Amino acid sequence: MIKLTLAAVASLALVGCAMTSQYGNYLPSATIEQQSWFASEAVKQLARRWPPAKTRLELKQATPDAFGIALVKGLRESGYAIVEFSPNQIEGPSTTEANTLPLGYALDQIGSDDANIYRLTLLVGTESLTRPYIEQNGSVIPGYWTHKE
Repeated sequence: MIKLTLAAVASLALVGCAMTSQYGNYLPSATIEQQSWFASEAVKQLARRWPPAKTRLELKQATPDAFGIALVKGLRESGYAIVEFSPNQIEGPSTTEANTLPLGYALDQIGSDDANIYRLTLLVGTESLTRPYIEQNGSVIPGYWTHKE
């Protein structure tokens, strides 16, 4: 049953791959510990695709929320150089560094508030990475990462 549920969640997560400009954290009910865990998951996936010591990330959104704060902290601790968000930034990749990638995120809930299905989307350059999660019996079960180039 869990595999079927995760497969359904994964197909719903593909909808998130088409997202291009909806940055933000839309999980106000998630605890700080849960949001820190989601951020840790994001850092691990980013490190698999883009080497920390060789990649500079330019934030495309403000990160005042619990997820954003934990994400920036985790990225720095992993060795990424981070260019903080400035509201005066011009859209598009940074021209100051060859290995600078724009980074945005969306963390939201799929369906109704009691569905307990979450989606994390990372927008890196022209690519997006999306992962669904389902909360059951007090624990969060991750689905598979999807990648759109």
